[in-house]
Amino acid sequence: MAELFDILVGRLAGISGDAELERLSSGLDCTLAIRCGPDRAVVVIRDCRFGLADPQAPAGLELVLDPDVLRRMVETPPPPRHQGFTALQIANPAVATSGDALLLAQARAALERVFELALAAPEKAAPVRSRSLTGVAGRYLTLECAEGPLEIYTDISGKPGATPLVFLHTAGADARQFQAQLADTALGAGYELHAPDMPFHGRSLPPLDWDGAPYRLTAARYLDWVKAYLAQVVGRPAILAGCSMGAAVTLLCAARAPELLCAALPIEPPFRATGRINRGQNDVAVHAGLHNGAFVRGLMAPTSPEGYRRRAGWIYSQAAPGIYQADLAFYSLEFDGAEVAPAIDARRLPVVLLSGAYDYSATPEDGARLCALMPGARQIVMPDLGHFPMSEHPDLFASYLDEALTLLAAGPIDTPLPERN
Repeated sequence: MAELFDILVGRLAGISGDAELERLSSGLDCTLAIRCGPDRAVVVIRDCRFGLADPQAPAGLELVLDPDVLRRMVETPPPPRHQGFTALQIANPAVATSGDALLLAQARAALERVFELALAAPEKAAPVRSRSLTGVAGRYLTLECAEGPLEIYTDISGKPGATPLVFLHTAGADARQFQAQLADTALGAGYELHAPDMPFHGRSLPPLDWDGAPYRLTAARYLDWVKAYLAQVVGRPAILAGCSMGAAVTLLCAARAPELLCAALPIEPPFRATGRINRGQNDVAVHAGLHNGAFVRGLMAPTSPEGYRRRAGWIYSQAAPGIYQADLAFYSLEFDGAEVAPAIDARRLPVVLLSGAYDYSATPEDGARLCALMPGARQIVMPDLGHFPMSEHPDLFASYLDEALTLLAAGPIDTPLPERN
């Protein structure tokens, strides 16, 4: 193991002058000890500078690695749950973290970047899709909801009058996540594409009569918003394609309002996504813009293009205080696939699930459990993608999306699909 630890330390020692690390560490004073058996290294981030200290120096945080974890970390690329600091710290049971929880939250963005630089992950190639943003039109509209009228923003593109394909964004984000799909000329030639910003998200401002109290999201409230958009804006049965919390409400809609859908396409659907709420998401002592962008970056495949991963995190750095954490209260605490999935008649309503292997929040195993409760539903596993496939690597995601849409058009079947290699 000493040789493998030396490889990791050598990679850490080679980090120098990274502009992004400097941007993410303003005002930070953090020391992290990394230990595997008798081997120990100490990372120092101070005054926007990175370096290694004496291996025996005290540290405010410590990451203890199982030998097998270390072996897999230095693979090229590292496999799921080994791809970065947050994946190791949150999702890998063979890793132990200790130290000040507040310091950990404050340092997450910088440490996530350090591990991105230290772990070898060449970009996964994919055929480049033809895209044009000029065909994407945004507009504001008013939804009549149970709580009253709500002004929202939505992007629409594609072929008017064609089968509607409605994308729903993830917790704490907005519809910019689907910019690549809205601009995809081949996709737009066959579908009328919609991507709304849910109320309180992105360009959908809070109501003027909002009293400033903490934002809350429940299954009933969320489903009411989605049903209002489908009935009042789309106006005919649609393919509903939500991601993450959007996938959860897609399943809810398929169970409780199937008449509004012609198919369901949950992307990264959870079963029970426990453990997603984190102190750093909404704490006055933590820069939530830095923390949340890094928290979600840890859910992406390390082989996705760096520029796209940065954009995916950028969206999360711009959410209003408390929005992400409140969304997760629905996604992580209220939604239960064991209750929702059996209520979906996937023999009548076509259902295809898309699950990224690097996603430790809504895993391929979660998708398989959902499918088992929905006879007729199918799952496509995406080995080289994470929790945000549409935005972290849209060119690679495009082929899986095309496959899923073809299956939905063919109608439901009882035979599960094999995993793609």
